[in-house]
Amino acid sequence: MLLQDALHPSLTDPILDVMNFLNEVALRFPDAISFAPGRPHEQFYDPQQLTTYLDAYIRHLSQERGLTEAQIRTNLFQYGRTNGHIHGLIARMLEKDEGIKAAPESIVVTVGCQEGMFISLRALFSKPTDVLLVGMPCYIGITGAAKLLGIDVVPVAEREDGLDLGELERTLEALQAEGKRPRALYLVADFANPSGRSLPEPARKRLLEIAARADMLIIEDNPYGFFFREGPRRPTLKSMDERGQVIYLGSFSKSAFPSLRVGYAVADQRVLGPAGEQHLLAEEFSKIKSMLTVNTSSICQALIGGMLVMNDCSLLEANHEAIRFYKENMDATLQALERHFPRSEAWARDVTWNVPDGGFFLVVKLPIEADEALLEQSARHHQVIWTPMRYFYLGTGGEYELRLSCSYLTPAKIEEGVSRLARLIKSALEQRGARALQAG
Repeated sequence: MLLQDALHPSLTDPILDVMNFLNEVALRFPDAISFAPGRPHEQFYDPQQLTTYLDAYIRHLSQERGLTEAQIRTNLFQYGRTNGHIHGLIARMLEKDEGIKAAPESIVVTVGCQEGMFISLRALFSKPTDVLLVGMPCYIGITGAAKLLGIDVVPVAEREDGLDLGELERTLEALQAEGKRPRALYLVADFANPSGRSLPEPARKRLLEIAARADMLIIEDNPYGFFFREGPRRPTLKSMDERGQVIYLGSFSKSAFPSLRVGYAVADQRVLGPAGEQHLLAEEFSKIKSMLTVNTSSICQALIGGMLVMNDCSLLEANHEAIRFYKENMDATLQALERHFPRSEAWARDVTWNVPDGGFFLVVKLPIEADEALLEQSARHHQVIWTPMRYFYLGTGGEYELRLSCSYLTPAKIEEGVSRLARLIKSALEQRGARALQAG
């Protein structure tokens, strides 16, 4: 028998139970309409794509790179280069789609974006005084990774237009006064998970200036940037980076498909060695990756490589239909909320939500707690599932908010799901009113 106290203390943190809890709820109520998962929709997938992409990549290796049959066999079946073998194609994609000029050697192909986060944190945080800043609310993947690595996390509040830069500056001053080093800021600047918020372009410029003054790196995570709903796409922080401040993390889970578990990190910062020699931070990432996952699956990389070469290294073009679909889904969600929470009804007036200009997520604010008890009632009696926002906060916050993900549903399912959500909230408010009358 092992004692819990003998295991790593991070394992008792509630944040590490969130994914399992949500999966358990979904398994117990399989017929419920679920707004919980941030999955891409499966209508864009065809098993034949696997063969098509693989064949395209093999042709690329033979015709464009001039590899022999024996070299192609090794490329596909062996462990392969630690930092990956589609880095050149990714570099071309980044320049075409994002205006990011990155040398192929600065790119590390990772096992999903999650590994990129873990490697970044392990490489950068070396002292007890180093702290990670995150926008709050925040994706639990980064806060969970920091917890496992024993890294202190300091939250900076979001406003409706993204990260509160005034609070960021005050937080940086306070940390420096305490003798702590703000080592890096993790940020999803476009359509953040969970809030759906984005940082305006002028604020991006100001953020880079603030980070430069604080000698702080930025870890920019951009899984949703293609899926804009309104207006022109904003430039990534990395494309605006002139000082080597931004480590850029990307993933093919949304723009291709999640089961491949392929992501990447652009780590083009220069590292000065003890003898004055210089090398790329990507080389340091490689050391960590070699001990963590050895390498990223060559077959999975080949499938991504085939998708890239078939689309002239533009995933933006490859996702043309998906961009339209997710835009329509977000529109459908916002319209359904307007219909089922009408301002003319007294019970619905205190229910509000934000209006993201892209991505998969939005936040609904309630006049009652959005806790596990309400989620259980929602799934059991109303057959609709959502995510409590408090899971995305450190300590307190989000108690009266829930996250809706609109990516994995059809507009018809969204309409019915929001209708069920409205019935849940109306019922819960009526129950609260009845209890108040009894107590009075």
